[in-house]
Amino acid sequence: MAIESANASFYADPAGLTALKRGAAGQTPEAIRETAKQFESLFTTMMLKSMRDATPKDSLFGSDQQDFYQDMFDQQMAVQLSKGKGLGLADVLVRQLMQSAGVVEGGAGVATTGGPSGSAAAAATGPSASWPPRSREEFVQAVMPAAREAAAQLGVDPSLVVAHAALETGWGQSIPTGADGRPSFNLFGIKAGSGWRGAAAVSLTSEFADGRMQTTPASFRAYASPGHSINDYADFLKSNPRYASALNTGDDAVAFARGLQRGGYATDPDYVSKFTAVAARLKSQMAQPISSASVG
Repeated sequence: MAIESANASFYADPAGLTALKRGAAGQTPEAIRETAKQFESLFTTMMLKSMRDATPKDSLFGSDQQDFYQDMFDQQMAVQLSKGKGLGLADVLVRQLMQSAGVVEGGAGVATTGGPSGSAAAAATGPSASWPPRSREEFVQAVMPAAREAAAQLGVDPSLVVAHAALETGWGQSIPTGADGRPSFNLFGIKAGSGWRGAAAVSLTSEFADGRMQTTPASFRAYASPGHSINDYADFLKSNPRYASALNTGDDAVAFARGLQRGGYATDPDYVSKFTAVAARLKSQMAQPISSASVG
């Protein structure tokens, strides 16, 4: 039985993917969905190729022609696996792309928001309506009260807790989103392991493995508010002995970051330098009068 390709030109013509990306940037919901499906197909193809590369090859019967047809088969198989609900990656991408493009999906169709004062934003309930923060100052103001309480438990300066949240989320601009489009308020990238009994949100995450950055979907803990996330973060660090060296480090950003990395919190080899850079920027910001500087 022949395997039908959803879009054969996607693999042979890079311009096809470029056009899809332009459509997604233009906030076209249909283009966003199509882009997500195509990316899932590409991701699946790469996954199949990696699996085959890890399998010992037959040097006697292998050939370039066989590899060529094997690649074609993998591409077609990826298209088939991505049809319908697929692997679920496309749904995650759709939610993230729509959120970043300011597009929300409703029961009767799709509408674009007009910013915080738009009707879609006004219809949101709970803390989601005021998130993400519009500036670095607004982010600090939103998390500092809970950060002070967490810092007292951890034995560190509150600014280090805020800096950690800023580093992990890009000052609140990038956090996992639930299936309903609501923010998870996961400020520290804590994953939902087997022992987690609360809500969870699936999102893409970038981690270093085998010496390079790799992007894969993962399940993250979801909270009702930023404060709940910060409280759980304090409990998470205190209850894991591997982070003992990060505790009681006061305002020493280097010691705190090294303790986190030593415990396995981050895989980025430049994590300590990135953390200390954000901590220094935050300290400088807190020493200045309140301004309307945007997040960046």
